[in-house]
Amino acid sequence: MKHLISIEDLSKSDIERILNLAEYLIPVAEGKKRMEIMRGKILANLFFEPSTRTRMSFEVAMKRLGGDVVNLTSQEASSIAKGENLADTIRVISGYADVIVIRHSLEGAAKFAAENSSVPVINAGDGAGQHPTQTLLDLFTLRKEARLEGVKIALVGDLKYSRTVHSLVKALKLYNAKIYYVCPDTLMLPEELVEEVGGERVALEDIISEVDAIYVTRIQKERFPDEEEYRKVAGSYVITSKILENAKEDLIIMHPLPRVDEITFDVDRTRHAIYYKQAFYGVPVRMAILCEVVEWSS
Repeated sequence: MKHLISIEDLSKSDIERILNLAEYLIPVAEGKKRMEIMRGKILANLFFEPSTRTRMSFEVAMKRLGGDVVNLTSQEASSIAKGENLADTIRVISGYADVIVIRHSLEGAAKFAAENSSVPVINAGDGAGQHPTQTLLDLFTLRKEARLEGVKIALVGDLKYSRTVHSLVKALKLYNAKIYYVCPDTLMLPEELVEEVGGERVALEDIISEVDAIYVTRIQKERFPDEEEYRKVAGSYVITSKILENAKEDLIIMHPLPRVDEITFDVDRTRHAIYYKQAFYGVPVRMAILCEVVEWSS
């Protein structure tokens, strides 16, 4: 594939191919095996929004494959501060690198970047739009730690603004998932997405004993147009070890991170918490994505 902008760019067979390759690459991601298939290749990380896990996991992924990385992590330290437009930035940087990873605050920015790039572009999150590489590592986590086909999953928290959720529900539809929505009224998944993927709105205590996975998201303060509206819903849903007393023994709790206050620290010590392992899976999955989009020879 040339670019990865939306999870809808991928068929189910595409997803399975990436997940299978990620499985194969786990020892490389762990540093137990060496692989140099990206030697001589350069990844440009263009992050116009803050990031820790996504940016670093892409950097680690490229370096584990033998490639190199250049980073732009501050608009103030770049020509954008001088007024350079995104199209010109992309055209220039695509002359320096073999693949571009971009995160931007504006929905559609990654698609626009791809239209102006001579090298592959990977969307690392565009506003409240999509985050396809996070979805792929989420699917990989479900496959490794629970089940993927027919999974019963509760999506908890900010479903309106969460780009990770917007991408994930589209992919889960391919796997006949049973989706439950647990959120405040004002943070429900956009209606057009509900119509597309189905699912039902529930109280968490009503389905805690039957779901295979709980996917928790933080309330994203930076996406709210009105801070007062944010304060009304902040802390609405908090996962505690007490809530988990009636959960299935093999229930897993996922979170794209960062966590604020939506999962208490006592949950970290339970058998259900796998969000740190989920974060690690970002490395082999993003290694597999780079192998899909970057031309290389063994």
